[in-house]
Amino acid sequence: MKLKDGKDIYSLCELLWPITRSITGNGVRETLSIIQQEIPDLTIQEVPTGTQCFDWKVPKEWNIKDAYIIDPDGNKVADFQENNLHIVSYSTPVNKTMPLSELQQYLHSLPEQSNAIPYLTSYYEERWGFCLTESQRKDLKEGDYQVYIDSELSDGSLTYGELIIPGKSKKEVFLSTYVCHPSMANNELSGPTVTTYLAKWIQSQPREYTYRIIFIPETIGSICYLSKNLDVMSKNIIAGYNISCVGDDNAYSYLPSRDGQTIADEAALYVLNKAHLNFIQYSYLDRGSDERQYCSPGVDLPVASVMRTKYGAYKEYHTSLDDLDYISPEGLFGAYDVLIACIECIESVENSKTYKATTLCEPQLGRRNLRPTLGGQTNMPKNIMLVSHILAYADGKHSVLSMANKFNVPISELLESIDILAKEGLIEVLKDG
Repeated sequence: MKLKDGKDIYSLCELLWPITRSITGNGVRETLSIIQQEIPDLTIQEVPTGTQCFDWKVPKEWNIKDAYIIDPDGNKVADFQENNLHIVSYSTPVNKTMPLSELQQYLHSLPEQSNAIPYLTSYYEERWGFCLTESQRKDLKEGDYQVYIDSELSDGSLTYGELIIPGKSKKEVFLSTYVCHPSMANNELSGPTVTTYLAKWIQSQPREYTYRIIFIPETIGSICYLSKNLDVMSKNIIAGYNISCVGDDNAYSYLPSRDGQTIADEAALYVLNKAHLNFIQYSYLDRGSDERQYCSPGVDLPVASVMRTKYGAYKEYHTSLDDLDYISPEGLFGAYDVLIACIECIESVENSKTYKATTLCEPQLGRRNLRPTLGGQTNMPKNIMLVSHILAYADGKHSVLSMANKFNVPISELLESIDILAKEGLIEVLKDG
């Protein structure tokens, strides 16, 4: 069943909010376990440390219990228990005392955002560090500071969730989202929570296609997953979306696949042009999430992104200001609704058909009552021009979706004219989606 509003999605965000997630570790497992309560068919997979994934290796597993700095007066500064962004993710353990002058090299803040804690990671270089607001940092007084990080780097595994929802066809629609950021709302939690409820909706619907849905750590997770599944994905996936930053109330954003003309691209453009004309269209050159992997040369999956405010395009991004107040039930529901509309576009097999003209040059439309027999008119009726446009792009390469976008007409109107041309024998189906 389709949700009526975004309250349930937002509630799931609230539930997942306090968990300390990284690219490996118990925070990911806890997050996936909670999501699994919503979608029991989700399977949780573990990939051991050291596993080769193309040019990468699964790193050591990282877990943390506590971290803080104690100032010369005995006060805790940058307390991990108060905000899990205070620690640089993957920080190695430390327990020492040092003067402020030495400590400064391990501190990170944002001078331009005095009240924001930055989010920083060091996955593949062992180091430690703390993040704090610029205001906190300026208030630090000279003296000795006790620095404590209770963390562990050890051989373990990378954890991800996978859900396969069978359809009539083995051809697949692919949805990917990530579960590797600590307490950030739009950049982290909006993606997996919206995807969770998309999965529940998909399971409740009759389906033409099979759905492959994954909850992974960003970058290393997608690379790892591709290294295990690329053969079947390349063979079967017809469209896909990377789902991230879908929780705020601002305009939608569209980032195309590298190809830019896949079914996923066409569906997204059709939906956004139909109901959200203020959307921002980006180039693939603006990529920054797992589409980098899915669309890379040799992988070449048809994966696009539909977002609210794009990652990196809002000042709260990768800071403590990307909190539960930055997202809303309305924003989450809007993205959920748009992505459902994209899926419904893809599910309509008719939309992926391509057609080929059966004549060389233009057919004589006048004797078929498809064009006025009185020549020289400059203002042709819209329906007549649509027939002409269809014939011009009936080259076997343009799908119904792509033509609807190119001609800026509703799919239903386009299909009516296609049906007329097909009955006249002027076009034929070249490929049935």
